[in-house]
Amino acid sequence: MKIKAVRLHGKNDLRFETFDLREIGPHEALAKVICDGVCMSSYKTLQRGKLDSVYPPGTEKDPVIIGHELAAEIIQVGESVADMYKIGDRFGVQAAMEIDGISAAPGYQFVEFGGAATHIIVPDFVLKSDFIIWFDKDLPFYQAALGEPYACLIFALYSNFHTEKFERGVTMGIRDGGNMSIMGGCGPMGIGCVELVMNMDKRPALIVVTDTDQERINQAKRVIPPEYATKKGIRLMYVNTDLMDNPVDGLRALTDEEGFHDTYIMCPVREVIELADAVCAYSCCINFFSGPVDTNLKALINFHQVHYQGKHIIGSASSAVVDMQEVIDMARAGRLRTEVMVTHIGGLNCMVDVITDLPSVPGGKKLIYTNIEMELTAIEDFCKKNDPLFWELDAICKSNNMMWSGEAEDYLLKHGKSII
Repeated sequence: MKIKAVRLHGKNDLRFETFDLREIGPHEALAKVICDGVCMSSYKTLQRGKLDSVYPPGTEKDPVIIGHELAAEIIQVGESVADMYKIGDRFGVQAAMEIDGISAAPGYQFVEFGGAATHIIVPDFVLKSDFIIWFDKDLPFYQAALGEPYACLIFALYSNFHTEKFERGVTMGIRDGGNMSIMGGCGPMGIGCVELVMNMDKRPALIVVTDTDQERINQAKRVIPPEYATKKGIRLMYVNTDLMDNPVDGLRALTDEEGFHDTYIMCPVREVIELADAVCAYSCCINFFSGPVDTNLKALINFHQVHYQGKHIIGSASSAVVDMQEVIDMARAGRLRTEVMVTHIGGLNCMVDVITDLPSVPGGKKLIYTNIEMELTAIEDFCKKNDPLFWELDAICKSNNMMWSGEAEDYLLKHGKSII
C-alpha cells in the first residue's frame, strides 16, 4: 500500500515521502498512526548524525521513519496473531526498548515502525513485547502519545535521591515537602514536570520555575496558574531570572535561604547549570534532564558543597515500561492533564520543517496528526484562521482553558483534511 512518512536519510537529511509499504507477515500487524509528538531528541539526531548515540546506521540506504511519541490503531493483523490482537486495538509505545539484549527504538532503528507516518508495520518481536502499551477508547490518542515524554519525566522524579546526616543509605525520589526548582522550565517538559509532580504521592511544598522568556512564562502561568497549585497545598512561583538583580540571592530568598532540595535542569546551558549549582540545599539532587547537542558542554561546580553539603548531580534520560503505564493510568483516572505541554497542532505535511527548525519554533509541545494535512498552528491562533475548522477547534479549546482535549481531537479526526 502507498503510505506517507517522514524519513531520516542522514545528517540534516529529513524527507517527507510517499512510498510502498510491503504486506505484513503472519506475526506482524499493520497500524494506522493517529498522532505523534515532536521531541527535541529527533532534532538532535538530525543535527548530530553519526555522532548521536542513537543514530541508526545505514540510513543512506535504508532510511528510518522518525518519531517515537506515537499513538496508533491496528487495522490488520497477521494470521498467526489474529487470536491475540484485533482490528481497532489502540496502543502507545514505550520508546526505549531492549529486546533479546539489543537496544532499539521507533524513530531511530526501524524502517517501517515510527511515529511520523500514516501507517506502520509493528514487528513481531515488538508486538509481543511489553513495550506496546494498550489502551481503551476512553483515552484520547494524544494522551497515549504524550505518555512517552511524561514517562521520561516520572522516571526522572523517581530517580532523584537524598541522604540524611549521620544515616546510611539513601531515600529515593524527590524530597517530600521540600523545595524544588525547575530551571529553564517553561518549555513543554518543564511544564509537564510541574503538572506531574503536583499529582504524585511525593510532592514538594515549593516549586520555583525559572525562565528568561516572558512569553513562555505567561503561557505557563495560564495553563498552570499558581492558584491551581495552592489548591493542592503547593506554593508555585514563576520567575524571570533576567529581571533579577542577583538571581542567586533572589532564588535563595524564595526558600528562606534554605536552598532547593531537588533541581531539574531543562535546558543545557552553562549559565543555567551554574545557577542551579549555586542555590542548593543540603543533600540537593540536581537532575540534568535536558540532553545537550554539544558533546563538550562543561560548567563550574562547587565541589566544596559536594563534600560538605552532600550535593550530587545525576542525569536522567528515557524511561521504563512501568513509568509509561503509570502515566497512562494517571491520565485515564483524570489525575494528569497531559495537554498542558501542548501549544501547537499540525499535520504530517509540516513535520520536516517543525523538526528541522524546532529550537526556533516558539511555544511548547508540537502535536502532529499524521493522517491529516494541516499547517502547524498555535492553539491560541486558531481564531485567526479563515477556516471554519479552526473556528470550531478554537471554540472547543476555549472550553478547556485554551488547551487541547479529547473533544478537539475527535473533531479534527472527523473533519480535518486527509493527507492520503
